[in-house]
Amino acid sequence: MPSLMLENAFFRAAPLLSGGGIEVDISPTLMLIQFGILSMLVVVLKPLLFDPLLAVLEEREKRVDGARAEARKMDDEAAELLLKYDGEIQKVHRVAVEERDKVRAAAQKLEAAEMSEARAEAQAIVERGRAHLASERERMLGELAAGEADLSQKIAGRVLGRELS
Repeated sequence: MPSLMLENAFFRAAPLLSGGGIEVDISPTLMLIQFGILSMLVVVLKPLLFDPLLAVLEEREKRVDGARAEARKMDDEAAELLLKYDGEIQKVHRVAVEERDKVRAAAQKLEAAEMSEARAEAQAIVERGRAHLASERERMLGELAAGEADLSQKIAGRVLGRELS
C-alpha cells in the first residue's frame, strides 16, 4: 500500500517537474544595474573593509613568521647552552674523579703509615713480653734451683721415713 501512494504522488508532481514552473529573464539593462551596484560596493568596501582586513592578515603573517624565527633562534641558543653546560659538567666530573683519586691515594698512604706504625708497636710489645717472660723464667729457674736441694731432702726424708740433715 505505501508504494501505491508513492506512485500516485509522483504522477501528480510530474507535470510540475517537467518545466514551466520558473522562468528566467536575462535583460542587459538589469545586468548593467547589477554590475554598477557591485562596482560601487567594491569601490566603497575596498578602503573600508578589504584593505584593513588584508593589512591585519599581512601583519598577522609577519608576526607569525617573526615568532617562528625567534623560536628557532631561541632553540639554537638553548642547544648551544646545553652543549656548553654538558661540557662544563663533564669537566667538573673529571676534576671530581681526579680529586677523589688523590684523596683515596692519600688515605691509602696514611693507612699504610698507620699500619706500619701499629705493626712496629705490636712488635715492640711482643719483644718486651718475650723479654719479660725470659726474665721471669730465669728468675723462677733460679728459685727452683735454690729450693731444689731443700726439696730433695724433704722428699728423701719422706721416702725413707726419717729426717735427713
